Amino acid sequence: MSYSSFETLKVTVEGGLAIVTIAREAALNALSSHVLADLTTVAGELEISDDVRVVAITGAGEKAFVAGADIAEMKDMSPIQAQAFSEMGGNVGTSIETSSKPWIAAVNGFALGGGCELALCCDFIYASDNAKLGQPEVKLGVIPGFGGTQRLARRVGIARARELVFTGKTIGAAEALAMGLVNKVVPLAELMGEVHKTAATIAEMGPLAVAEAKKVLREGEGRLLRDANQLEIEGFAALFETADQKEGMAAFVEKRKAAFKAE
Repeated sequence: MSYSSFETLKVTVEGGLAIVTIAREAALNALSSHVLADLTTVAGELEISDDVRVVAITGAGEKAFVAGADIAEMKDMSPIQAQAFSEMGGNVGTSIETSSKPWIAAVNGFALGGGCELALCCDFIYASDNAKLGQPEVKLGVIPGFGGTQRLARRVGIARARELVFTGKTIGAAEALAMGLVNKVVPLAELMGEVHKTAATIAEMGPLAVAEAKKVLREGEGRLLRDANQLEIEGFAALFETADQKEGMAAFVEKRKAAFKAE
């Protein structure tokens, strides 16, 4: 399918992987309302694309994934305008989080404030060794507004989230890896190669199964174990109505590679 043209984004699709690049390098890829609107649109388009199995999001250049939300735009906002802006960011996060497709954040430099929040919306985060992450909003007299307090706590635990949010501390890639904020750290030159390798592996799996696994993991988080396990049982059983389940198990028995069709 064809995708919209965006002033603030570059979108490429290759081998089942869509790469969304925030293209505001001069502004360190800061999240303006225009960027958020474009991200909302592209997330919807990629969700319905038959060509895409995995989505990666990154920033243009070698300095920043996203250095933060656009402070120049925010500084004179009224409370009503700030709420609308926060809701725009929240909608982007929800689109990524509830997508049936895995999203990988490829953090190539600064991921601060809204940039860290954008990465936290993704299913997992790969970071370059020069990456810097944090939620420094308190330094500006505000708090994270795109879901950062809640997703950070779920990712790294409430105590670490409190420390990062209350101090506004910026941490390096190694510390982020140690606390579980990012999944993998590689040299900058190898970052997108790692993303491509992981995306290629996921793209070979049953897409309906991957989507169901993402849904069950998301909806089970925070529930009582017995209730979360029930979600898993229902998701497992539902997949036995699919052609992909028949194909996947037949391929295993016949010792051949499965040809999944998302059916």
